[in-house]
Amino acid sequence: MSLRRISIKKPREIETMRRAGALVADTFRLLDPYVKPGVTLAELDRLAEEHIRAAGAVPAYLGYGPKSNPFPATICASVNEVICHGIPDGRELKEGDIIGVDIGVLLDGYYGDACYTYTVGQVSPEVQGLVDTTREALQAGIATVRAGSRLGDVGAAIQELAEGRGYAVVEEYTGHGIGKQLHEDPTVFHRGVRHTGLKVEEGMVFTIEPMINLGAAPTELLADGWTVVTRDRRPSAQFEHTLAVTKKGADLLTL
Repeated sequence: MSLRRISIKKPREIETMRRAGALVADTFRLLDPYVKPGVTLAELDRLAEEHIRAAGAVPAYLGYGPKSNPFPATICASVNEVICHGIPDGRELKEGDIIGVDIGVLLDGYYGDACYTYTVGQVSPEVQGLVDTTREALQAGIATVRAGSRLGDVGAAIQELAEGRGYAVVEEYTGHGIGKQLHEDPTVFHRGVRHTGLKVEEGMVFTIEPMINLGAAPTELLADGWTVVTRDRRPSAQFEHTLAVTKKGADLLTL
């Protein structure tokens, strides 16, 4: 991949993206008390859309994708065996579920993007372990990032932690550059080899968003053209941050 294709963001651009990221984070906080047994996915979607639009932003996912099958909602709502891109509908959450909520916004010409996996009430110890490990895997990937590091370090850190605990890392869906477009170069893989891959430069902005499975890694795309599930139908979790690269490390824009 040529570095000429990768946008290096100016400080003023990063500050605009920080505002977009702050709105994403604020939307997660808004949803938190509503993520409980009995709430529908559609209700969470409505709350998120109202909050984002009230802040003067646009939901990034609503209408995203091919004209023949655009994504129909503001949030991705991925419950239990759904890995990513779940479409919020009338399904009610129940005790013991997990739900990965992916939120993207467009604010002042720049995107913010993050994902958080909520637990619904009391979950089983093995599912709690999956959620905790996925969060820690994201943190491990972030910890490798600084000007001069390699993108392979990100994937290696995630893979080593998750697979070392007996979990599987989804390969097909990755992190990505982000800025004036929701998806830009580079591609950020969640498996990798240390000291390999693209050299990271100060001013790059990208997401890291590991999807970790309790069972095996293979995935399946459902007939709606969006929803991705584990082939073995065992649970999956995801966490994501948007970050800017500095000389000292990663500056998280979606805290």
